[in-house]
Amino acid sequence: MSFFYLPFIILGLVILFASFFIVKQQTAAVIERFGKFHSIRQSGLQLKIPLIDKVAGRLSLKIQQLDVIVETKTLDDVFVRLKVSVQYRVLSQKVYDAFYKLDYPHEQITSYVFDVVRAEVPKMKLDDVFVKKDDIALAVKAELNDAMLDYGFDIIKTLVTDIDPDPQVKAAMNRINASEREKIAAQYEGDAARIVIVEKAKAEAESKRLQGQGIADQRREIARGLEESVEVLNRVGINSQEASALIVVTQHYDTLQSLGEETNSNLILLPNAPQAGSNMLNDMVASFTASNQIGEAMKNAQKKKEDE
Repeated sequence: MSFFYLPFIILGLVILFASFFIVKQQTAAVIERFGKFHSIRQSGLQLKIPLIDKVAGRLSLKIQQLDVIVETKTLDDVFVRLKVSVQYRVLSQKVYDAFYKLDYPHEQITSYVFDVVRAEVPKMKLDDVFVKKDDIALAVKAELNDAMLDYGFDIIKTLVTDIDPDPQVKAAMNRINASEREKIAAQYEGDAARIVIVEKAKAEAESKRLQGQGIADQRREIARGLEESVEVLNRVGINSQEASALIVVTQHYDTLQSLGEETNSNLILLPNAPQAGSNMLNDMVASFTASNQIGEAMKNAQKKKEDE
């Protein structure tokens, strides 16, 4: 007798287990009874009538992303490929609409993205497409929200994640960018070279000024020293001409001593006789005297001419 009831027991267990099903978190299950919509079950352990009720489908309530690649032309006749990422989800209160009103939501969303992008991008130049990509994304989102809300889909966000112009256009843009950068680099290099030249000229001018000032100070000190030497010699009974001759002779021998200290020097002092300094002094005095006489004669002639 126990074997007679065994099939019924097994059948009962199968029916019992078939009566229960599990719906995962963030998922909605659509239950149909005899092919007609009956109810929507949320996450957890659920019960249905075997052979009468069936799970017609399950919809994820998580945020999903669909990437759409659109190729279109810009206002300046450049073909460009845009990658638009659409983030969307099924509204928990509109699972019925999402399941029964729309068969292929991905294709529907893709069609709207194509329509909006190919309407917006041809109004812009290529540079504006990069700058205003957020405007394109907002236009796509607004259009999708209006269209997909009736089907139970909420558009969370749309992003233009990639803009890829024709390879030849990208190469031309890179060449333009490189040329601009080389131009700026050349300008900076020219400015740097000009600054170096100006600063070098300033340094040389300052060096010449200081050198001239040093020579002037040196000559001034030499003249002051000679004046003091002549005054000292005058005090001991040596007149100015003799004092000058003595100073010249002293400097002559000082020069010879300096030359002798330089072992590698090839300089030869001519004339180097002791009387050379005296002769040079006499010649200088004679030259100064003649110059003064000529100057006085010219002044007298000019004065006489003015008197006449």
